Amino acid sequence: MNSSAKMQELRRATNPLFNDRKLKLGTFCTNLSGGYAITTMPGTLEVTWPNTVRLAQLADEMEFEALVPVGRWKGFGGVTNFNGAGFECFSWAAGISASTKYSSVFSTSHIHTIHPVMAAKQATVIDHISGGRHAINIVSGWNQPELDMFGAPMLDHDARYQMAGEWIEIMMKLWTLEEDFDYDGKFYQVKKGCLAPKPLQRPYPAIMNAGGSDQGRHFSAKYSDIAFVQFDTHDPDFARKKVESYRRLAREKYGREIQVWSFGYVVQRETEKEAKDFLHYYVYEKGDWAAAGNLIDMLGLGSLAVEPSAFEKLKAHFMGGWGAFPLVGTKEQIVDGLATLSDIGVDGALLSWPLYEEGMLAFQCETMPLLKQAGLR
Repeated sequence: MNSSAKMQELRRATNPLFNDRKLKLGTFCTNLSGGYAITTMPGTLEVTWPNTVRLAQLADEMEFEALVPVGRWKGFGGVTNFNGAGFECFSWAAGISASTKYSSVFSTSHIHTIHPVMAAKQATVIDHISGGRHAINIVSGWNQPELDMFGAPMLDHDARYQMAGEWIEIMMKLWTLEEDFDYDGKFYQVKKGCLAPKPLQRPYPAIMNAGGSDQGRHFSAKYSDIAFVQFDTHDPDFARKKVESYRRLAREKYGREIQVWSFGYVVQRETEKEAKDFLHYYVYEKGDWAAAGNLIDMLGLGSLAVEPSAFEKLKAHFMGGWGAFPLVGTKEQIVDGLATLSDIGVDGALLSWPLYEEGMLAFQCETMPLLKQAGLR
């Protein structure tokens, strides 16, 4: 058993991310206004504490393995100022941890916004609150307007990951070393660093990262327990090769075993036509096209759509659910879609719904029993 396998075995006692279910599940973005649907449709997620706790507890009742917030400091404009209102992730995770019993509760952290000594201390407190269920999603930074709010420079791509490497190495030392230590890096210097108490989770809270570039893939393979991937195409063969490339890199280059997760948006109705009609309604009739365009431009994806019609399709895809894997149709089709993700090698899927509570209740009553019958849960 290699060191990463040993770590997973240690964490299994408290953190459900390391259970044996074939397909793990989680919620995504329940801490931000609008969630993952970029639309003016009435009834989308309004961020209040009772609302976000209710969604977390619904997921907890279903024994979802992960509750993952999105770190956001500034909205994307448009009619809705999409994701402009939201809860900061560490304080959100502390409150949600005290309100749930089973699910792993994540903090999403932009490295530029918080020093690693502070982040390590906050994560440790949340791990104690949750009884060893905390996890951290590390973001190296890509949103220039948000970095401007902190007076932080937009480093070049490779430097961002070098900085992220130092950030997590300091945290790991704080979490595991009993003696004081010094750290002299390019971006961080720590003198006589120490942390007590240590996290309940051994050796430290689980780590996720969504690096998609070559440098990002290496970061995930070296440091993360979970690599979070987005598929550029929904071709199963392409997706399967992408998933395996992460595992192979971690195994062959760094001697580690990692999980690979992705995400999907769920539009479930009694018939396939009803589901597609509802998707058309909240995207094409009620979509916030300006906000979607701003998001795509900020991500630098506009150049991928050469023809105007292709750019409109890309915006529609993001309005449906931030460009995630579409799970649209009947409860049986939702199960088939999740089975497809499992078949290509994905360990877990973070889910969102255009109308969260309504969608999650239907998922709980109608879809979960079928997932269990299919052997996915």
